[in-house]
Amino acid sequence: MARMQNQSNLQVTFSKRRDGVFKKATELSTLCGADVVVVVFSPSNKPYSCGHPSVEFIINRFLGENPPTDTDAPNPIVIVHQNANTDEINRKLNRLEISLEREKKYGQALQASRKEPPIEKLSSFDLKNLCKALEAADEEIERVGRIKKERGF
Repeated sequence: MARMQNQSNLQVTFSKRRDGVFKKATELSTLCGADVVVVVFSPSNKPYSCGHPSVEFIINRFLGENPPTDTDAPNPIVIVHQNANTDEINRKLNRLEISLEREKKYGQALQASRKEPPIEKLSSFDLKNLCKALEAADEEIERVGRIKKERGF
């Protein structure tokens, strides 16, 4: 057996074999009640994972029972786990940004339709509530930005 040279055939074969391995892992979990996780890196170094009951649960369990050794090299399982979490945080951030834009547009349309006074004429109570909401949004954006920076995104 030798490595395939044709990149197109390599990718198709990888996808089919990966799906087959994931199916076997699912069968093992279903038939035997085993907790199973499979992590596979594609030829382009993209991680794929499958786990029952979940990848996160089993990785956390594994790391708890088998603490990392005293090496400086990052644990590949931890990196995959962090990347999955980063992807989820990025998706949430994108949804928040879209939601914020929609709310801004809705607020502008609502203000125009109600002929509400400009921000200079809002009561101090309304201004305080608006400031609190903006500060909370800024803190969340900063928190997500720090997480992305820590993880190299």
